[in-house]
Amino acid sequence: MARRPKRPEHDNHERWMVSYADFITLLFAFFVVMYGISSVNEGKYKVFGAAINKAFGTKSSATEGGSVHLTEEEIYFKSLVDRRNARLAEKQRKQNERMQNLANTLNQAMSAFVKSGQMNVSQTGRGIEMEINASALFNQGEAEIQPEAKRTLADAARVLVDNDFAIEVEGHTDNMPISTAKFPSNWELSSARASSVVRLFIDQGVLAPRLKAVGSADNLPVMPNDTAEGRARNRRVTITVLNPESEADATPTPSSSPDQQ
Repeated sequence: MARRPKRPEHDNHERWMVSYADFITLLFAFFVVMYGISSVNEGKYKVFGAAINKAFGTKSSATEGGSVHLTEEEIYFKSLVDRRNARLAEKQRKQNERMQNLANTLNQAMSAFVKSGQMNVSQTGRGIEMEINASALFNQGEAEIQPEAKRTLADAARVLVDNDFAIEVEGHTDNMPISTAKFPSNWELSSARASSVVRLFIDQGVLAPRLKAVGSADNLPVMPNDTAEGRARNRRVTITVLNPESEADATPTPSSSPDQQ
């Protein structure tokens, strides 16, 4: 039998359509996914903004009969803000409690000064302030702490060792001028007296980085210097145990360039 002639093979010039169709399908799916993601994020940002406005008292447009209706997302974000505020309030309460307990303990440790009327303990916005009359600590015109006063200050130092609050010691004088070989002016005298208390605290175990000595001379009187009583009141040493918030507010911000210093 004669063989049937083979049909001539023709090249398929349309095979590229298969790859093109697959590419278009994948590209379409990609843009659908991207659109879906962007739409979800936009909605979340809108919900977050509405919740923040509500938490901070901004009026919402979704009101009915004078009452505000929150979505589940808004309620969730508001609960986050409320929990954060509650944590901050609890932290502040514990901080105030620690400061109050410390003030009571220091008052007992320095009872010798308190009973003699030579010291006053108070709580201010900066922290616990112990104002000690200079005559209870030093002889006139001197910066060497008297032995009896050293024992009382050492008792206070042992209390301060057990916490991490910063401590500022500030020396004050009256406006009567002084000019000696050791203290040419009240600036040197007030600074030396503050430094003597700081050195005693360090010797008792208080860490040096927590301490600061300041000499203010006669620039911060608590009474007029026109009477002997007023001048005696102004000659004092103030020991302030700073609360953390006050210390943070007093921290200087570094300048951005040398020209600003």
